[in-house]
Order: sequence, then C-alpha cells, then structure tokens
Amino acid sequence: MRQFFLFMYKIFGWSIRGGLPDIPKYILIVAPHTSYWDFPVGWAAKTILRLEGIFLGKAELFKTPVIGWALKKMGGYPVDRSKNTKLVDFVVDLFNSREKLVVVLTPEGTRSYVPKWKTGFYYMAFNAKVPILMVGFDFKHKFVELREPFYPTGNLESDIEEIMSYFRGITGKHPELGVR
Repeated sequence: MRQFFLFMYKIFGWSIRGGLPDIPKYILIVAPHTSYWDFPVGWAAKTILRLEGIFLGKAELFKTPVIGWALKKMGGYPVDRSKNTKLVDFVVDLFNSREKLVVVLTPEGTRSYVPKWKTGFYYMAFNAKVPILMVGFDFKHKFVELREPFYPTGNLESDIEEIMSYFRGITGKHPELGVR
C-alpha cells in the first residue's frame, strides 16, 4: 500500500514535509479538520510514513457494522462525546502501560468551525508526560507537514495559543472552518 499511496501523492501533487520523531510515545494532532477528505489524505500519509498508532474518532462512525469493523482494524477507538467517559484518564493509562504508543486525534473534535478547541489532547499529553506532534493538512498548497515535537509546559492558555498559531498558517479543505 505504501507504494500505491506514494504514487497517488505524486499524481495529485501532494507532498510530506518533515518526518516522524524518533521517540516512542506522543500525541499526534491533525488540524485543521474541515472535511471528510482529511481521512484519506491522512491515511495515505500515515502509510507513507509507516506510522503505527491508534486514532480516536466519534462513536457514531463506528456504529455501521462494516465501517465500524474496518475502523477498529485500522486502529480506531470510538469516543462517545455525549457523556464523560474519562477519555483523558483512559489514554494516559494506555501510555503508561505501553513502551511505544502514538495516539492520533483532531483537537477541534469536529469538522465544523469551533472558536475554542477541546483540551483533552493537551491533558492527555501533559499527564502522560509525552510531547504533542502537530501535523497540518494544507489543501491549498497540497502538503502534509509534521512539526517538531512540542512539550506541554502546564500553562494551558499559553501552550494552546502557541499550538493554534501554527495551524493558523495551514489551509484546510474548507478554509472558512479552519483555525482563526
């Protein structure tokens, strides 16, 4: 599949900037999340980079038997956003129980515009003492960019602003839904 996705990226003019860090554990956040197209672009990048990890997705995506089965086989974990499921604690426990783990998620938690991101990803990283890898999907310039790992300081407001400032320069499939 890697060769297929490399070919598809070349045909459609996409590129990957940066690479995966040589560290065993981190939270990988992808933004801006504005379209269903984020998934195939991201899955191709994941395959090209040979990234092994799990991803968190809304539970509704997993309800259809065939799609739910496929998402779970791909490393997906359903998240029920309608109630407090102690997801942060669950992910921190996963990090603490494994020698190697990458957790992929979108900080917006939706494809719609949100003025304020969910902060679960930040607390997962901070509490598990792992860095955050920022990955931008720029549809205007057709690149996937991986930044250097960012280590949360514990100053939520300052750290979130620094993270969001990077993503303000990335153009999603639907720019009006991106980070402002």
